[in-house]
Amino acid sequence: MNSHNPNHFRSGQFRAGYGRPEGQVAPRPIAGSTARTLTSESLFLGDFEIGIDHGGALYRLKITRQGKLILNK
Repeated sequence: MNSHNPNHFRSGQFRAGYGRPEGQVAPRPIAGSTARTLTSESLFLGDFEIGIDHGGALYRLKITRQGKLILNK
């Protein structure tokens, strides 16, 4: 079971605004699609929650204890 602090995001300690870490492979397209594909590891970088600014609204993308992703506004 993952143990993470649900207040981690609120405390302003989430990671944001950084470039591609050294050695990280560029995103690859999904087979038969032009959409970029990113790994969750490349997005979260060891955290369990990240913030996404979309059109001035702040969204939270979280990894649950069961390993699923949840997006909340």
